[in-house]
Amino acid sequence: MLAIFKREFISYFKSPVGYIALALFSFISGYLFSISFDEQYISMAANILNVCSFFIIIVPIVTMGLLSEDKKRGTDVIFYTAPIKLYKVVLGKYLAAMSLFGIFFLNFAVQMIITKIFGGVVDAPVLTASFTFFALAFLFVAIGTFASSISDNQIVSAIVTFVIILVIQLLPQFGTFLSSVVVSLMSIIKISTVENVSKVHNAIESAFNWLDPMQRINTAQVGILSPLSVFYCLSFAFFFLFLTYRILEKKRWSQS
Repeated sequence: MLAIFKREFISYFKSPVGYIALALFSFISGYLFSISFDEQYISMAANILNVCSFFIIIVPIVTMGLLSEDKKRGTDVIFYTAPIKLYKVVLGKYLAAMSLFGIFFLNFAVQMIITKIFGGVVDAPVLTASFTFFALAFLFVAIGTFASSISDNQIVSAIVTFVIILVIQLLPQFGTFLSSVVVSLMSIIKISTVENVSKVHNAIESAFNWLDPMQRINTAQVGILSPLSVFYCLSFAFFFLFLTYRILEKKRWSQS
């Protein structure tokens, strides 16, 4: 697994992908940080959480070639024929991508130092926002790893990752739309009271909000981090990594 990790991590800096992703992340985080200087109070926690909204662009770039590039070149055959456990292949590539996000986070470390120099506050919300940053990165990178395993085309993998993350970020809007449709239908056919209609409306919206990881992290900005929210992100990350492993396992058996 260590050899796969090293190979994948180094490959980011042997191609433009790593530099493009790093430059894009640095630009976004730096721009949002520069805007905060125009305000009276610099909130590093808010800056970190705002950057998380741009994972929809950054994650597909980082993960699109994790497995699809090997499939395209035919080098994935090594994983299926060599005496190596496939979960180590998945974890090695996944951790390489996560290590790149660790490098991305150095941008925030520099910004924290600048904030302190100019009399700003680096407090508990910054810590909880940092945990949130990595929790979401764990989830979205796992989604990208899964998407990279289903195609030998990097562009297709990037689009699939983009769409899944977009759907996740739009869950509250989907919940509001669906609840409105259900309430309208109930009102038209007159099968329920006003009180029950309101309960159904709230239940549907609450269900979609419960599924939305972005909604779960809102409290991080004020220094409150729910362990259940972190567990939620890690659980779904494990789920997508397991799906990736099963896809590779199925391909191994088909190669036999």
